[in-house]
Amino acid sequence: MLRKTFLPPIADLLAFEAAARHGSISRAAQELHLTQSAVSRQIRQLEEQLGMALFHRVRQRIVLTDAGRVYAADVRAALQQLSASTQKAMALSHAGGLLNLAVLPTLGTRWLIPRLGGFTAQHPDVTVNFAARTEPFDFAGTPFDAAIHFGRPTWAGAVCEFLMREEVVPVASPAFRDRHGIRRPQDLTRVVLLQQSTRPTQWAEWFEQVGSPTTVALRGPRLEHFAMIAQAAVCGQGTALLPRFLITQELAGGGLVQLFDDALVSADAYYLVYPEARAQTPLVQALRDWLLAECAG
Repeated sequence: MLRKTFLPPIADLLAFEAAARHGSISRAAQELHLTQSAVSRQIRQLEEQLGMALFHRVRQRIVLTDAGRVYAADVRAALQQLSASTQKAMALSHAGGLLNLAVLPTLGTRWLIPRLGGFTAQHPDVTVNFAARTEPFDFAGTPFDAAIHFGRPTWAGAVCEFLMREEVVPVASPAFRDRHGIRRPQDLTRVVLLQQSTRPTQWAEWFEQVGSPTTVALRGPRLEHFAMIAQAAVCGQGTALLPRFLITQELAGGGLVQLFDDALVSADAYYLVYPEARAQTPLVQALRDWLLAECAG
C-alpha cells in the first residue's frame, strides 16, 4: 500500500522537474505559466517534505545537489510514465483497443507501416502506437504490448514467434557500379564498403561465402540503421549489404541495383515478441495472426 507521506503533490514535482531540467527558476516558471515566486514556493514545499535540499542556491543560479540530481532523474521518469498511462487510458476510452508496439526503425518505416492498412482494415477500432527499439528490454518496465525483434528467440519472460529470415544482398547505385567497373565480387575489395554498425562482421561473412576472403572487409563508414545505409548507397557513397525486402522500392525504381546473386542468409531472424502474461490478450493474438499471415504471403 502506498503511504501518502511519500507522495508529494504533482504540482511540486512538476515545478522541481522543470527547474532541474532548465537549471533556472525563471525558465521553469515560463514553461509552467506560473510566477517565479510560485515555482520557488513549490520547490521549498517539496524540500520541506523530503527533509533535504534539492538545489544549491548560488546568487541568481540554482544547481542540483547530488541527492537532487538522482531524485530529478527518477521524478522525470515517473512523470513520463504517468503521462503515457494517462494518454493510454484516454485512448482506450475512445477506441476499441490500443496496441503499443516496439519496432526496429527501418523495418517499421519500410516494411511494417506500409502494410499496416491491412491490419487496421480488419480492426478499425484499434489504435497502434509505434516506438523505435533496437535492443531487448524488460516489458515490465515499459508500456509495450509487443515488439518486433531481430536476433535469436531468447527474451526473458516473453514468447518469441518466428516471422521471417533475412537475406542481405550487395547493392550500389548504377553510377557507382559503372564508375568503379564492378563486375566480380573481388572488385568490391577496392571500393568503399558501407558498414552496418550493429553487424560489423557482415561484409567479412559475405566475402567468405563467395570465396573471396579479404582483410578490407571491416573498412568503411559505419552507419547505425539500414535506412541510412540505403540512402548513402543511393547517393553513390559506397556499396552496401542490405536486406532485399527493405529496399524493394529502390531496386524497382533503379536507385539501387543488386550487384551479384549471392545472398547472405543470417542465422538470426525476425520475431514477434510479447510478454507471457499477454499471450491470450485478444489484441496481441490479432496482431500475431496478421503478422504471421503477412510474412507467409
